[in-house]
Amino acid sequence: MLKKTAAEGVQAEGIVIGAIIDMSSRIGKEQRAAMEIAVEDFNGTGNQTLVLHIKDSQRDPVRAALAAKELIDTLHVQAIIGPHTWEEVSLVAEIARETQVPILSFADTAPEWAAERWPSLLQASPDKHVQMKAIAAIVQSWNWHQVTAIYEDTDSSARGVIPHLHDALREVNSEVSQFVSLSPFASSDSISKELENIKSKHCRVFVVHLPFKLAVRFFEMAKKMEMMEKGYVWITTDPFTSLVHSINASVLSSMQGVLGVQSYFPKMGQDFESFNQRFRASFCRKYPQEEQRGPGIYAVQAYDSMRTIALALNKNGSKRGGKELLENILDTDFPGLSGKVKFKNQKVASAEIFQIVNVIGMSYNELGYWSNGVGFSENIDGNKSKSMIDLGRVLWPGGARDDPNGWTTLRIGVPSSSGYKEYVNVENDGPSGKNFSGFTIEVFKETIKSIPFFPSYDFYGFDGDYNELVEQIHLKLQADTIIQNSLVHILKRDWC
Repeated sequence: MLKKTAAEGVQAEGIVIGAIIDMSSRIGKEQRAAMEIAVEDFNGTGNQTLVLHIKDSQRDPVRAALAAKELIDTLHVQAIIGPHTWEEVSLVAEIARETQVPILSFADTAPEWAAERWPSLLQASPDKHVQMKAIAAIVQSWNWHQVTAIYEDTDSSARGVIPHLHDALREVNSEVSQFVSLSPFASSDSISKELENIKSKHCRVFVVHLPFKLAVRFFEMAKKMEMMEKGYVWITTDPFTSLVHSINASVLSSMQGVLGVQSYFPKMGQDFESFNQRFRASFCRKYPQEEQRGPGIYAVQAYDSMRTIALALNKNGSKRGGKELLENILDTDFPGLSGKVKFKNQKVASAEIFQIVNVIGMSYNELGYWSNGVGFSENIDGNKSKSMIDLGRVLWPGGARDDPNGWTTLRIGVPSSSGYKEYVNVENDGPSGKNFSGFTIEVFKETIKSIPFFPSYDFYGFDGDYNELVEQIHLKLQADTIIQNSLVHILKRDWC
């Protein structure tokens, strides 16, 4: 059975608005509280009355479709807010296609053809293409040239978000060297296997675009596998970072050193202060088990979406839905709690500013901001820089303060018993180890310097013959590269 709010048992005259959310998630809880506050605001000031009916989809596309059918056919809603995933939204939009009931979607993205097929479908949440530029700017700041992308195996991520990451990285001379998709229902074993796979590669920079609950499980497993240590770089996107304010200390312990990028919204001004106070009180009453009660980006977006519908209904005293309401919504232009609310091509204006946070200890540190086309700054109105390094030191995984290279140290095998000392010479250097010299060694060093991303490396002496040394590479045991007497002989293992 689909869950219903208590308000659904009350018969009341008014304009009926529907909402489809995942009421078991933190996002859904924030959306519910925010929308109910927006309805209270509207009903307290206008001549019309809004009646809100909320349905629980549990992030299931089929349940979302059934909820939409009930809202439209039985409750005769004038508009629907939600759901949160494209897989749900596409089915809901199809249900509403004939009636032209406006759908204000919270999905991350929508394909270009969606506007033509479903004219009443509006994207009320900014898509992620600008956020991917913010992540690329972080990668560029430390001159990391390869990145592993980890994302949920859904069409919205695989086709709507990750391609933007790929393009943004190419613009800064970097690339996604490995794509790792995780099922929404991934077991602990499957997560562990994927982590083992990426751990075996050289790349140590990871962009994680996963929904909150899956991301929490992912990082818990990564910590168990000692992948939250020095040398690793983890960058998270909105689905996780924008809920970092709600995470308790026990969960944060698995994510020390994570860098997060989240949508920025101004937490100041009389309107926000009033909303914040009422939100906290309402959230506490509804969800006393939640330790953190402050609103995040999903709450203010939900409030703004409900206000958008209210303003559209108020325009010219309109009580009609369908095409007339849709046109009024598309004409919306006001400063919302989440930022400017204005639609173009059936999408709300793109977010241009993102906040960067660093998980430290029991909480997180707000490092600064990135603004599209401008760069990084410690505060919104501060001096801008093209490099995030200027924001100050980051606490990386493992408590490291030194900036990571972004890849593992290459192991360079050198034959200890060379017949041509002028080319390759390995000598014992006391307790400190061995000294490596010779013409071929110098050629190798100069060659490495010419590589744009200048990988770090360690020489080690090998007592076997060349065939045994080459075998170390093919078996992925000790060496990534070997040096011969007369030339540098590079047999690369898989990089990243």
